[in-house]
Amino acid sequence: MRRNYALALLLLALSFIAVVAWQGGDGAMRAGIKIGESMPDFRLPDLDGKEHSLSSLRGKNGTVLIFISTQCPVSNAYNARMEKLAEDYGARGIAVIGINANATEPVDVVKRHAAEHNLKFTILKDHGNKLADRLGAQVTPEAFLFDASGKLVYHGRIDNSRDESQVQSQDLRDAIEAILAGRQVAKTEARAFGCTIKRAS
Repeated sequence: MRRNYALALLLLALSFIAVVAWQGGDGAMRAGIKIGESMPDFRLPDLDGKEHSLSSLRGKNGTVLIFISTQCPVSNAYNARMEKLAEDYGARGIAVIGINANATEPVDVVKRHAAEHNLKFTILKDHGNKLADRLGAQVTPEAFLFDASGKLVYHGRIDNSRDESQVQSQDLRDAIEAILAGRQVAKTEARAFGCTIKRAS
């Protein structure tokens, strides 16, 4: 009887741990995508309302999805760096796509913000944060790099510091350079930091 009680307690504890591991930072239930898994296609509108599929936007050699925000000071600190990523790697077959999943930031605000900050890379609006939930994205900015075959090879921060003068680890760039050189990505994950994605209730 005592052994059965102890076993029941153990199973209860393991179930609780599994639930906590499954939860995102705000407690919402999200599984997310794992390194090595393929991203299923999706359709999202751009800032002019035109719908795009991932397959229509993906780069020949890889695709970067970066969750961004108009209001987050951390995301805004990366505006120029994100645009530079798009400029540097676009000609090398890497597509850089911004995803705005914040329910508190309507399309017109996102469009105005992009114009004010000279962001020329494609930005899509993730209404209802459906893509953010599928990927398990939590903050802005947060990057997901897929290789030419569509498999996730890197997930996390762009680099190690909001202050560009303090950057010592170019995690996303290193991962991109690796796939362009046909090498395995050495660091596949680096914890993203920034403002939480403001999900629809």
